[in-house]
Amino acid sequence: MTRIVFVFFVFLFQSGVLSAEKNASMEMSIFAEDSAQKSAEMQGLQKRLDEIEDKEEAGNVWTKIYSNYQTYQRLKDKEEKFYKENYRLKRIKKRTKEQEEQYKENGIELQTIKGKLELLKEFEEDPFKRLISPPIIDNIPEIGNPVGILGAVSYKKKLTDQQKNYEATYESLKDEIKLLKEKNIVLMKLLEHSPESMDLIAKVQYVQKELDTFKPVFEIFKTTKEVHNKKLEETRLKLNSDIQQEYQKMFKIAGVIVVFFLFFLLTKFIVRRYMSNKDSYYMVNKAANFLFLTIIILVLLFAYIENVSYMVTILGFASAGIAIAMKDWFMSLMGWWVIVIGGSIHVGDRVKFVKDGVEYVGDIVDISLLRMTMQEDVTLTTFMYNRRSGRIIFIPNNYIFTDMIANYSHAGLKTVWDGIDFTVTFDSNIEKAVSIAKEVTKKYSKGYTDITRKQLNKLRSHYHIKNTNVEPRIFSFIEPHGVIVSAWYLTNAYATLTLRSKISMEIIQRIQERDDIEIAYPTQSLHMSRNIPKPDLSIVDSSSKETDES
Repeated sequence: MTRIVFVFFVFLFQSGVLSAEKNASMEMSIFAEDSAQKSAEMQGLQKRLDEIEDKEEAGNVWTKIYSNYQTYQRLKDKEEKFYKENYRLKRIKKRTKEQEEQYKENGIELQTIKGKLELLKEFEEDPFKRLISPPIIDNIPEIGNPVGILGAVSYKKKLTDQQKNYEATYESLKDEIKLLKEKNIVLMKLLEHSPESMDLIAKVQYVQKELDTFKPVFEIFKTTKEVHNKKLEETRLKLNSDIQQEYQKMFKIAGVIVVFFLFFLLTKFIVRRYMSNKDSYYMVNKAANFLFLTIIILVLLFAYIENVSYMVTILGFASAGIAIAMKDWFMSLMGWWVIVIGGSIHVGDRVKFVKDGVEYVGDIVDISLLRMTMQEDVTLTTFMYNRRSGRIIFIPNNYIFTDMIANYSHAGLKTVWDGIDFTVTFDSNIEKAVSIAKEVTKKYSKGYTDITRKQLNKLRSHYHIKNTNVEPRIFSFIEPHGVIVSAWYLTNAYATLTLRSKISMEIIQRIQERDDIEIAYPTQSLHMSRNIPKPDLSIVDSSSKETDES
């Protein structure tokens, strides 16, 4: 029985030993698995930590600013430490050699620190102010004309770009905080595996301090961004409203201009259709163009200048200055107005004016604001005096106030009086000579006589005209070499020489056919005699001697 009990205890002991060994083996296996799992987990955490740090070093502006801020604070603490140390050394009256060298080294170090602090001065206080401060909304353009719309559109684009940049800065801070939180979690997990690692503890403290710094900055940034977005929205609404009002104003002004333009086209159509005189049509058309342009300018000025009285004052001073400094130019403008309104000269009229004793005769081809343009023609004046013609001559409009300008074709008159003079001898048949002159001039000027008679009858309603005799006029006067016959007749103002030539040839031909009429011209009579007494030369010689002696 005792043996059986012993065997039983031995069996139990062996079973216990075997069970303990088995348990120990299992525990070792589990520990190995846990170690491998922890190692893999730490490697994954370390890899993620490295990725986060790489992102921070890739160029995150917030991290760099914070790093510079921390550097500035460390330098400031170091500066204060060196100041205290140097102050202590300075109070020692008798410093040792080592203390003297330490004092000098501290001074050099302080100078270096001051230089670094000067470079990092912007990070002294509130280093993130520059980033979280919203763009200043100033110089909002005032839209008072169509050009202002372009400025407003450009300003809106500028605001949009600024807002995008500001939003991007806000998102970068948001991403940075998110990244720091993830970094903090990774470090805390790593610290759980290595609770005695001083490097991990320092990193956790640094990240936590960084988070504590960024969180209030983010809240301020968020509030500032919301306020800024509201201001931007108000500014955009105001600009859109101003642009809309300016478009409406433009459409109204365009409508007024279109109405004036249609009225202008209607006026030109009526004038072209019912005005038969081409010269008058030219002047009316040009005056209408000028009037339309003036009205458009005035409409635009009064539409886009707010202070009209101020504009009138400026124009008054400007006009006074122009009248003094540019008298001739101003007088030419006034002369143009007088010419157009008065109607004394029209385009197409034949005129004559004198400048420095030289006469110019030609046709007006254009009348501008400052001058009249005349094309010189071949006339009696060019035949007798100038001996040249065909020039384009520019006549200032102010000449109408200072010089005499003769108009050969005013108020529809296309004819002028021209005359031909010829002299016959005293013994000629003077009555017949006068009759020939009258017949010839009447023959060639009959058409012009009828035209002039009709036109003069029309002019009686405008001018006090007494003498309306348009028939050729023949006059005869006694001259030293004979009787001069002067024949006057009406001819085309634009072709006086042509008719003058025809009448002259006709009169000469008719006179040559007559035996009792002779043309008189200056002559000399030479009388020849054979019994011419010779002069007494002795008398001449004696008189010359007496003169010499005296």
